Amino acid sequence: MRVDAEVLELFTRELTLCGVKPGETVVVLTAGDEWADNAHAFMAAAGQLGAMTFNLNVRREQANAVGVQGRHPLVGNTLAMATLKAASLVIDMVGLLFSREQAEIQAAGARVLRVMEPFHVLKQMFPTADLQRRVEFAKTLLESAKQLRFTSDAGTDIVYKLGQYPVISEYGFTAEAGRWDHFPSGFSFTQGNDGEVDGVVVLQPGDILCAFKQYVQTPITLHVEKGMVVKITGDGTDAELLRSYIDSFHDPRAYAISHIGWGLNEKARWYQFSVTRQLSSEHVMNALAFYGNVLFSLGPNLELGGTNDTACHLDLPMRRCSLWLDDLQILDKGDVVHPAMRVGSDSV
Repeated sequence: MRVDAEVLELFTRELTLCGVKPGETVVVLTAGDEWADNAHAFMAAAGQLGAMTFNLNVRREQANAVGVQGRHPLVGNTLAMATLKAASLVIDMVGLLFSREQAEIQAAGARVLRVMEPFHVLKQMFPTADLQRRVEFAKTLLESAKQLRFTSDAGTDIVYKLGQYPVISEYGFTAEAGRWDHFPSGFSFTQGNDGEVDGVVVLQPGDILCAFKQYVQTPITLHVEKGMVVKITGDGTDAELLRSYIDSFHDPRAYAISHIGWGLNEKARWYQFSVTRQLSSEHVMNALAFYGNVLFSLGPNLELGGTNDTACHLDLPMRRCSLWLDDLQILDKGDVVHPAMRVGSDSV
């Protein structure tokens, strides 16, 4: 298969950021005929850097469909797992996020890079050293904070007690043994302490329902008590849509508050879903990472060391929110106001 020169150059730059070198083994994990061109290009790039590389292709069952978190073709596949654990770097094009299998691969020392966006998004949001610096600074702040609070003029006011769970940073590449990242990305996040998230979240028009790749049209109010959404209200169809989707999983843990963080990638576009003509091939990294969003979410927390492995995961990026860590303000109505996290700043 012939590899486009522009794609090869970009993927070689990405693997260079990931520290790929001669003597390493890069395994590109795919399912069926998904992402075949990108998989071939990553193998060509790894070969240029002197690494041994091959494609591990598995069959995706209907029950392992994309969009259902933590359910994938590696469940029970002992031979594939042994192969991935022995790799230096796994390029994940299947979607292992929020799974015990991904945790096992990382624990074995393999670094994991999830890549499930088409080339035009990878090029648009390509990581930079400045993005890495800002995201890692956000991680440092989250690690030392005891409380996160975010509010909005629409009525959001919710408090997360922190400290029980680790903090994960995503800036688009991974060069450390056992570390996972997502290419592309741009945020840090953590999880509130068990039973210690309380308040109200009001989703407004322009906020994003990532599971549906669409914008909120009518306000949705989520009432949160002790880390669980106990009630969803709203006069429009969006509230009913959200309730119906969560209930379809028949799992009360789908109403649990999951990770919380904020977006720092200035290359990501809030409006992406409105302008792209390739929604079928795009995932949601523009929505998750756009600069100044609050990344509010529901569902599983295995990625952070928790025990909730519900298949229902809802990312709900929100605009125009203000956010504090303890008494330190990070966002003001969607603007990043902490000087060390502003684009191009070298303040620490």
